[in-house]
Amino acid sequence: MSNQGRKLEQAARAAWLAHVAGKTQDEIAGIMGVSRQTAQRLVAQAMAEGLVKIRIDHPFAECMELAAALRARWNLRFCRIAPADAPETGVPHHVAATMEDWLRRPEPLTLAIGTGRTLRASVGQLPHIDCPQHRIVSLTGNIATDGSTAYYNVLFSLSEHVSARSFPLPLTVILPTVEERLAITGQPGIRRVIQMSAAAQIAFVGLGALDDRAPLMLDGFVTRADLDALIAAGAVGEITGWAYDGDGRLIEGLSNDRVASAPIPSRDSTLVIGTAAGAGKIPALRGALSGGLINGLITDLTTGQALL
Repeated sequence: MSNQGRKLEQAARAAWLAHVAGKTQDEIAGIMGVSRQTAQRLVAQAMAEGLVKIRIDHPFAECMELAAALRARWNLRFCRIAPADAPETGVPHHVAATMEDWLRRPEPLTLAIGTGRTLRASVGQLPHIDCPQHRIVSLTGNIATDGSTAYYNVLFSLSEHVSARSFPLPLTVILPTVEERLAITGQPGIRRVIQMSAAAQIAFVGLGALDDRAPLMLDGFVTRADLDALIAAGAVGEITGWAYDGDGRLIEGLSNDRVASAPIPSRDSTLVIGTAAGAGKIPALRGALSGGLINGLITDLTTGQALL
């Protein structure tokens, strides 16, 4: 083991003694044979390295009331609301908790996963989960336009935290031509992953806005001209590359003809949880809710109030 590896192991042991075993710093120092100052430093190092995951399980009353109102308003099967104080961390916190609840179920299940900044941040908050009975399937391509691994890919990051088998889609989100999409998605291996995603019991998807900061354009999957054409056609948001309008209808033609992602799983058989927060995501969220593209929602208090 490298010197850095030994230091991290010491930090992890100190953190375990502090947060799991409930030992004081003096007790940790005695158990590990170090000074009290060193024990304190090791616990702090574990926090800084992200080895310690903190979870607050009590839902705030205001968030619970809003979640109930949103379930009734939009006919949702599931809704969780994070406090408005820090949506950039609060929403991923709730997404991670929900993922963990499902992955710890003993019965085998298929979990489908999209992509995006919120989902990537959520996966980073997961502990290690031993769940070889489950399958995790990617809903969208895991390859960037230059052939590298997509930066905001979620499947590979999730695979580092769980022992479930994972099934990627080794292609880009949107292909250059319709002919290429038909040829590639028709390959047996790709077709099998897409079929698996349709049978998922639960799916987590990010919702992307279609504006001047659209992730699809910033990440190189569509050009400015493509984006302008989508907006002119009424598009307000996208899920795994599939663009839709304010009523939740998928846009006909344009880049949607070249999307290589799996179809959004049927909400009749799959709990499809959309994750997004912030004023810029409200049109995309409202469109997805209006069209029933999602039947679950995790967002923050301010965004949720706007959706009522």
